[in-house]
Amino acid sequence: MSAPGTTERLRTEPLTVLGRMPYSSNATLLVAVGEVPAGLGSEAGLERLAASGALLAVYKPARGERPLWDFPSGLYTREIAAYELSEALGWDLVPTTVLRGADPDDNGAPLGEGSVQRFVDADFEEHYFTLLEDDAHHDDLRRICVFDLLANNTDRKGGHVLLDKAGHLWCIDNGLSFHQEFKLRTVIWDFAGEPIPDALRDDVCRVLLDGGVPDTVACFLDPFEIDALRTRARAVVAEGRFPIDTTGRRYPWPMV
Repeated sequence: MSAPGTTERLRTEPLTVLGRMPYSSNATLLVAVGEVPAGLGSEAGLERLAASGALLAVYKPARGERPLWDFPSGLYTREIAAYELSEALGWDLVPTTVLRGADPDDNGAPLGEGSVQRFVDADFEEHYFTLLEDDAHHDDLRRICVFDLLANNTDRKGGHVLLDKAGHLWCIDNGLSFHQEFKLRTVIWDFAGEPIPDALRDDVCRVLLDGGVPDTVACFLDPFEIDALRTRARAVVAEGRFPIDTTGRRYPWPMV
């Protein structure tokens, strides 16, 4: 859960770039949202910044994206679509993510249009494979698995599942999602063949089939992607079981 006012702050307050996130192929920047307290910068460390009351976020500007042969440009919009889908389903899986810089008057986004996502202060020693060892996380991991089936996530690495200090699980790095072609690549195959919980299927049916794809999601997708999302939703509801990868090739690399 985000603190009250987080969404508005992410949307309106100026961003100060603190540094680049490691191991990212596209420009993925750690930013402070709002005024940075005097004497604090990237060298202060995350703990001192957080203790100062600064709101930290991850900024993915469009101009920092590398062109891909198998995905259209604008991966940052898919980060926002993933957040909006999680919110519509009521699953609270993706940290608050907003669009910045689309308005010419938005001078607070230093590198122009892009996504801004609340930074998760997580235990970075934990990832999908360690979390899987604790049965207490399995319901949340099943929810993430269904979410990735719907979003057609092509890059769910183990390190993209985070455990925050309150024990909540989040899934980040959702830009490679929502392609109209089925391109699922994920490390979450441990529930293959199991029934999908009825409550999750009911949410999928209510949000994506009974009422159609919510406008908050559809505005970031093209008509073919919207239709493909509904097709995947129908499959989740109709099949009722987590899929089995018979090819052994639907894994991302590296896996963590």
